Amino acid sequence: MTEAWRYCGNQCKLWRERAGVSRAELGAEAGYEYDTVRSMEVGRRRPTLRLLETADRLCGAKGLLVAAHQFLKPEKFLSYSQDFIRYESEAIVLNAYQPLLVPGLLQTRATARGLLNAHWPPLDDETIEVRLEARLDRQSLLRKQTRSCSFVIGEAALRHAVGSVDEHRCQLLHLLEVGERRNVTIQVMPFGGAHPGLNGPFVLLETPEHEQLAYEEGQRMGVLYSDPDEVSVVAQRHAMILRRALGPEESARFIGKLAEEQ
Repeated sequence: MTEAWRYCGNQCKLWRERAGVSRAELGAEAGYEYDTVRSMEVGRRRPTLRLLETADRLCGAKGLLVAAHQFLKPEKFLSYSQDFIRYESEAIVLNAYQPLLVPGLLQTRATARGLLNAHWPPLDDETIEVRLEARLDRQSLLRKQTRSCSFVIGEAALRHAVGSVDEHRCQLLHLLEVGERRNVTIQVMPFGGAHPGLNGPFVLLETPEHEQLAYEEGQRMGVLYSDPDEVSVVAQRHAMILRRALGPEESARFIGKLAEEQ
């Protein structure tokens, strides 16, 4: 949710109530369900141009509601992740652990689109395209050869096909290709046994000023740590995970074998 979405939605509600138009009437005229209109009015969903045009006409806003549409562009990234994204773009060291998904920095276009299409509540087409391109643009940071990037990926993520068999094979082959870069290390955490990685994903960053940061993300929130004690705990977990993961060469053979099985 953004302030712009919430403000525009509230203005739509105020104009609607002033004109004596019910939410159900506005929804019926615009072709939306009652709950969809409500979500737009409270800012949980981005007010669409269709809704704004309909509300403008029904409520006599004389173009004031439609004019807001140009300020409602979709966010490239989830609001709670934007601080992390900013630090990530500048980091000189990135160490990521992801047990269930291929990390965004390593996803193919097909994988990224499949995950965005599965988002709930559903995203509109414009938001999907904006976030897809933003996710793929982030991957340019892997091309900076002086930036060290390591990834530990859970076996579940490698076996779970997000799209078709061919798309999954391409994703696995993409991991092998990216893993050949001298500044990128990809390792596999195989099934079996108890270890700290079962508690969820995280990313460790080191800034150009050598500040250490940790980021953890869940279903509806993300937390960026800079406190040394908290970062130290995540770093210790990462060290234990590395001891359990397959080495880079063994991981490449593992991924290659999975690709052959597709």
